[in-house]
Amino acid sequence: MLSTEDEAAAAYAARPWLARYPDGVPAEIAPAGPVTLPAMMDEVFRRHAAHDAVESFGVRRTYAEVERSARAVTAWLQAEGLRPGDRVAIMMPNVMAFLPVLFGTLAAGCTVVNVNPLYTARELAAVLDDSGARVLFALENFGTTVETALTGRPLHRLVLVAPGDLLGLKGHLINAVSRHVKKNVPAFRLPEAVRLSTVLRPRAAPEPVAIAPDDIAFLQYTGGTTGLAKGAMLTHRNVAANVLQVEAWIGPFLDPAERHVTITALPLYHIFALTCSALVMVRIGACQVLIANPRDVPTLIAALKRRRFSAILVINTLARALLQNPDFRTVDFSGLKLAVAGGMAVQSSVAREWQATTGRPIVEGYGLSETSPVVCANRPDIAAFTGTIGYPLPSTDISIRDIDGKPVATGERGELCVRGPQVMAGYWRQPEETARAMTADGYFRTGDVAVMDESGRVAIVDRLKDMVIVSGFNVYPNEVEDVIASHPAVAEVAVVGRRDERAGEAVVAYVVRRPGSDIDAEALRAHCRTGLTAYKVPREIRFVDALPKTNVGKIMRVALREDAARPQSRAGT
Repeated sequence: MLSTEDEAAAAYAARPWLARYPDGVPAEIAPAGPVTLPAMMDEVFRRHAAHDAVESFGVRRTYAEVERSARAVTAWLQAEGLRPGDRVAIMMPNVMAFLPVLFGTLAAGCTVVNVNPLYTARELAAVLDDSGARVLFALENFGTTVETALTGRPLHRLVLVAPGDLLGLKGHLINAVSRHVKKNVPAFRLPEAVRLSTVLRPRAAPEPVAIAPDDIAFLQYTGGTTGLAKGAMLTHRNVAANVLQVEAWIGPFLDPAERHVTITALPLYHIFALTCSALVMVRIGACQVLIANPRDVPTLIAALKRRRFSAILVINTLARALLQNPDFRTVDFSGLKLAVAGGMAVQSSVAREWQATTGRPIVEGYGLSETSPVVCANRPDIAAFTGTIGYPLPSTDISIRDIDGKPVATGERGELCVRGPQVMAGYWRQPEETARAMTADGYFRTGDVAVMDESGRVAIVDRLKDMVIVSGFNVYPNEVEDVIASHPAVAEVAVVGRRDERAGEAVVAYVVRRPGSDIDAEALRAHCRTGLTAYKVPREIRFVDALPKTNVGKIMRVALREDAARPQSRAGT
């Protein structure tokens, strides 16, 4: 029989990273406690009722006020006949209404379908069709997109949200400026829509809903090998577990007696900000400063100057944009305790300049939509940027495997595979895709090539998948190719990525014209913009006589990526 010391030694041999855990971080998250998100949020709302929960456009709302609005959303959904398991799509940036709609939907037992507000009508329609969403909450700024997407498409109810909703008198001014001064709301015709004010009207209290840990909380859409979007089914157990994992990892470094303020500039519809801001920072009772448009860097910096903040989430492109603005150096960073990065690799030059400017290193982590998302993270107490993704979180196992699925030796490259309570239940209505993503022993295959050192620290060195990451957003070549190939002047097309200093990667399309066609790059980009979000539109279009192919006719993407990496004249691209 093994002694306690022997058991510990065996555990560290299987999980070498445990020996590098900070003091106070457990090897496993406690199984007790709330395992559904509404139960977790109920506890938070009771504990922090009087404290500020969120700030938008300078207006603050307490946890009690957010809960009150969320309960109104729940009651309205029930009055509309929605039942547990029905899908509700949310198409909003970081505005005050986001959290009440999010929490109210989850409390109704419905499944949240997060939608990028920058989607084209084609992309929105695809998600609505696949998810079967019955209700859509959408910011009015995107009304024309919604109108086009809903043409001939049944939807039980559409709710239009304005950026100033839930902001009181100041909100009316914000809406007027948005509509009439900045002209941010193009004309649309959606007579069947209701306004959020209708949803929030007083009505009977919502009925209690029985929610099980394995019920689906989110359909988080990501790309597929066929070019079609796949909905990662994240259960309440998955997401609640990841919240507890991240909380356990950062908890020892944040004083529980302090009223923390976090800057939420990354979009909450993205899984990184959804879990780490909307849920983890709420869990610890922080006040979130919502940034509706992080690309407006001067406005973002002005918000940073208004509040002394203790945490911020960034991706490489956002950090670089901030550093390139001289006013960023005038921000008060004295309260900053944690700057966390994810979504894309952080460039070492950006990390060095960030630390020199703010006094704090960037703590990089790693995750995917399918893992709720966090798998690994650097210790919050690192002295400097490591260039790695750190260590697996509590209750997380990783395995680096070769092409045959066998574990590789320490220090060797292989596919990063993950097992833990945060790993999704599968892809929505795509059992074959789910089976391909999982190993026989229950690990999720990330498609990323990684290496682990003797301490258990992990570094991402390459990708197996052809996915291109532009400013933290996934771009799937098959989707872009499908849109380009639909143009009558295109005979063949292949899309790859190349390194880009500003966005991490840039989309490059290799196009073979049909005989007799003289279409140019700009005309083809214009065609792409009708069916693709801006970050998916190729940065470069290179016209070629033929695509490199193998003897069996497969396109040789490796050759194209090597060509894309070589500088060439931008004329005609």
